Amino acid sequence: MKIIESAQVHDSMDFKALIEALRETFSKPAGMPQRQVFALDEDPGNHDAFAVLPSWNEKTIAVKAFTYFPDNPKKSAELASLYSKIMIFDRQTGVPQALVDGTSVTYWRTAAISALGSDYLARKNANNLLLCGTGKLASFMALAHATVRPINKISVWGRDSQKAQITVQKIQQQRPDIQIEVCRDLETSVKQADIISCATGSATPLFPGDWVQAGTHTDFVGNHNHDRRECDSHLINQANVYVDSKINVFAEAGELLIPVEEGTFQLEDVKGELAQLCSNSVTGRSNDTEITLFKTVGTALADLVGAQLVYAQIN
Repeated sequence: MKIIESAQVHDSMDFKALIEALRETFSKPAGMPQRQVFALDEDPGNHDAFAVLPSWNEKTIAVKAFTYFPDNPKKSAELASLYSKIMIFDRQTGVPQALVDGTSVTYWRTAAISALGSDYLARKNANNLLLCGTGKLASFMALAHATVRPINKISVWGRDSQKAQITVQKIQQQRPDIQIEVCRDLETSVKQADIISCATGSATPLFPGDWVQAGTHTDFVGNHNHDRRECDSHLINQANVYVDSKINVFAEAGELLIPVEEGTFQLEDVKGELAQLCSNSVTGRSNDTEITLFKTVGTALADLVGAQLVYAQIN
């Protein structure tokens, strides 16, 4: 059994191959029970958690396990808040194949899933991307979206302008052909964007939904808590909403669950999930004027695909 570390994951991945592997896998039958997240402390002020995400397809069985200790960075600069591993087994024999660094795979697969959603839901000529968020995931998100659409301008918004500038530089190193800048006026950038991709830790909506213009595709990945959200109810109610996985989003995503509690939205209003888009059993964008919204909380099947692809490259 191989042990595959973070550096090997990054060296093995590219977005074009990963996005196509995700498209193929999500278009076929697979097993993916609801993920289990376990609180490690009964104190409501303590958010330490452990999670297990199983999945399988015709080639591979996978289980991702991760720990979440949000106060770790306060304890030591050497500690991360999240640690993750993915173990994969051969589907035909059950033989263990590899233990793969899950944190690095998560960056790649999260961004690639959003880009795959954009490939079905963003206008074909979408070229102006607004990226909200300056964390470790941010540059991956921008590069993934630029893989599926002819992006020629990226604006990066964050509450810390220095972090936003660092994110700009990271993206620019990979895509010097794209105009990339720090967003100085969020309202203007929202109104001008063709794609808005949000990956933040915000507990409250980042901007009013009525700023979003006709024809825009919006993408929200930063939240997976039932009482938090990156977008408001107005946007949910005016958009055609799609999700990566109903079983997980319907259990976790405040973006949908809060409007449901308000009585302005029903989960039945969701147009479809990623597997349905990939199998062509539901339609994505149908015209250039509709607003589309893709909400993701992450799926075990995407982890499987990422780990499977890295293993195939290294093996």
